[in-house]
Amino acid sequence: MNMIRLFRRVALLEGISFLLILFVTMPLKYIWNIPEPTYYIGMAHGVLFVGYVALAIYVHFYARWNFLTLFLVLLASLIPFGTFVADSKILSKIKRAEN
Repeated sequence: MNMIRLFRRVALLEGISFLLILFVTMPLKYIWNIPEPTYYIGMAHGVLFVGYVALAIYVHFYARWNFLTLFLVLLASLIPFGTFVADSKILSKIKRAEN
């Protein structure tokens, strides 16, 4: 599996986990006082986030991204739905350029 494909998969999972935290576990915790799902989804999101950042830096060198691309990809991980936008606007173009 090439590194950009792996990075895109991790980005998808990281984006999903971020949305689960925002729209599922936080309401459960703060509205209905059910904090347990926040722990498990939060732990998974933390691992995926660290993997996302590490892979972004690795792919930066592997695919010879410029610093603006790296910055935008890292910024996308902090914004809800950002990883999905980065995948469609940046990563899919890089994948097409490789083929």
